[in-house]
Amino acid sequence: MAVTPVSIGRRGEPSVRLHAADNVVVAARALAAGTTVDGVTLRRDVPAGHKIAVAEIPVGEPVRKYNQIIGFASAAIVPGDHVHTHNVAFQAFERDYAVGADVTPVEYVPEAERATFQGIVRADGKVATRNYLGILTSVNCSATAAKMIADQFRRPGLLDDYPNVDGVVALTHGTGCGMADDGEGIAVLRRTLAGYAEHPNFAGFLMLGLGCEVNQIRGVSQGWRLDPSRPVETMTIQEQGGTVATVRAAVEALKAMLPKANEVTRQTVPASELVLGLNCGGSDAYSGITANPALGAAVDLLVRHGGTAVLGETPEVYGAEHLLTRRAVSPEIAEKLVDQIHWWEAYTAKNNGSMDNNPSPGNKAGGLTTILEKSLGAVAKGGTTNLTGVYGYAEKVTAKGFTFMDTPGYDPVSVTGIIAGGATVMCFTTGRGSVLGTKPTPSIKLATNTEMYERMSGDMDVNCGVILTDGESVEAVGERLFQFILDTASGRKTFSEELGFGQEEFVPWQLGAVM
Repeated sequence: MAVTPVSIGRRGEPSVRLHAADNVVVAARALAAGTTVDGVTLRRDVPAGHKIAVAEIPVGEPVRKYNQIIGFASAAIVPGDHVHTHNVAFQAFERDYAVGADVTPVEYVPEAERATFQGIVRADGKVATRNYLGILTSVNCSATAAKMIADQFRRPGLLDDYPNVDGVVALTHGTGCGMADDGEGIAVLRRTLAGYAEHPNFAGFLMLGLGCEVNQIRGVSQGWRLDPSRPVETMTIQEQGGTVATVRAAVEALKAMLPKANEVTRQTVPASELVLGLNCGGSDAYSGITANPALGAAVDLLVRHGGTAVLGETPEVYGAEHLLTRRAVSPEIAEKLVDQIHWWEAYTAKNNGSMDNNPSPGNKAGGLTTILEKSLGAVAKGGTTNLTGVYGYAEKVTAKGFTFMDTPGYDPVSVTGIIAGGATVMCFTTGRGSVLGTKPTPSIKLATNTEMYERMSGDMDVNCGVILTDGESVEAVGERLFQFILDTASGRKTFSEELGFGQEEFVPWQLGAVM
């Protein structure tokens, strides 16, 4: 979906109309009863980001925003009404998937003119944006020991002689035992661990287990495609003789990896080597107006320069998936996406839930009424180019261009899968103010509104709220963001990196029975 708002960019306007056919507009700031917007008078106070009716909407009739259905009137709505959960209900409806209808040729930038960044080229040709040593765990039982090991490398002076190493990070999780030794649950966990083991942002790693778990290290590591020159160690706490002995041995093993890990230099590589992850969290109604479309504009630029982008959060494209199937380059790709949507419908129903359970209380406070509305804003992160691939959770992303991965809407689980798929930079849009970080991949925070950006200026990297407050165009902010992405890939630290986020946000999707 390309957001082409009618009134956006008019600095000082009290409301934003996103399409001429819409029967609601969005409050650009908190508005008092009696204020006139878009030719109607407000019947009550309306919070910033919330919707105002500009036409009559009888009971049962659709509420339209972005010229798309975001819900149905559960009570009669008249012009000037505040439109939200008190008078709008979620309802499933048929979408026209029109597979491939919007596929268009991509105007690629000639290779000689493509943007570049300063990346780290590994021996196997993969390009990294960061240079970490990692500690991966096979089971929750080795998590505390793994964190103890990583903590040793935070002591002053220990990494001073290795300026090219970004740090030592322990990525732990809460599963690996009490589960079946085959089937979907363990397959997803092992695929996720494999994605991190093979990730170019790790110069080397230690795989740590307890010893008696279901998820044995020999099973985890089967099929890994590792660069033979990458240093890798495995050990279990039981074989080492306990926690103290394990920490001592692991620290020595990682210290031995440091000299080789430090032997890297950044060099100029084309933007086509970049894999950009796309996620949002703590969204508000401005997400689909400012930050998400701006990120979509940056994605369009990255695709034109030969790069790859990965959109996730399947529950947050629900109701907007038809906008993606129209861009699918083949029926098989569209069918895979639709199958994922159907799986989620069955999954939520089985657990006595609804796809409309997704908007959080914070989302609703920010003006998002239904999952349909949230999804229409969320898909804007994917820009306008063709959909070239659809992947399962943590599957390796191999297609160039704009792609999709099946992930939950829960942010840590979603970004974990996307990074396992190969993302070397993450862009994370937020309206309420999420502070998520993601190691070993840097996470860029995009604020949807200027008020939150200024309030949380130590967490937010880019203010996309200027699209509303300063009248900047989506395209101009997208171009600036594209350069920021390249700078980050070249080594510029994000606020989440400066603050040390990323170790606790590794959360593989836990599926299957816990026994």
